[in-house]
Amino acid sequence: MLYLCRAHVMNTTRDRILQTIKAHGQTTIADLAEMLSISTISVRHHLSALQAEGLVASTEVRHGVGRPHLAYSLTEAARERFPAKHALRLSTRLLDELKLSLPAEAIESMFARMAEGIVAEYAAKLEGKSPEAKMELLVEMLGAEGFMARWNRTGETISLTEYNCPYLRLGQKHPEICAMDHSLISQVLAADVQKTTCVLDGAEHCVYVITPNQTSTIAVNSLFPES
Repeated sequence: MLYLCRAHVMNTTRDRILQTIKAHGQTTIADLAEMLSISTISVRHHLSALQAEGLVASTEVRHGVGRPHLAYSLTEAARERFPAKHALRLSTRLLDELKLSLPAEAIESMFARMAEGIVAEYAAKLEGKSPEAKMELLVEMLGAEGFMARWNRTGETISLTEYNCPYLRLGQKHPEICAMDHSLISQVLAADVQKTTCVLDGAEHCVYVITPNQTSTIAVNSLFPES
């Protein structure tokens, strides 16, 4: 419990550092320590962690005579964090409007087509791969969409666990969005896919059980036939 509390405090302090840098554009360690009422040693520690995460960058700044000092600014990755709340609101409103004007089947088809688009981007990489290689590539594809996933095999059955859900907040109001990763997994593996647990139902993780079909050597050409 103590570890969790410390981690929470550290994350809160780092969030405050990011917010302060964002408000001022560029700041120094001394300025951050003064504005946040923490020691310069603590600021250095948190800035090192933020730099390791790719969220903060430093540049040398010289004012008059004397040694230059480092000024810290946010990276593009850090700046993308701040509008996330507003993007969520926009996404929620868009889905609200779509569900008012389209039947449920059309919404599900829309998410399936989005999954098809993702698979199409990886079509060349998928072609001719073994089932194991396709599972590794699937984990990579899910990672690019914001999921942290792992898989394992027991006999002929494969299970895929998603340890987080990048759409959790959105899915709480619009659970139809789960159709996208379900469809993605099914299309990549050309297999029967069953979702056994879901975070929207209170589970810790989303788990899929995958049973390969008799002809399951994912025929990419069957998904995207040549014209």
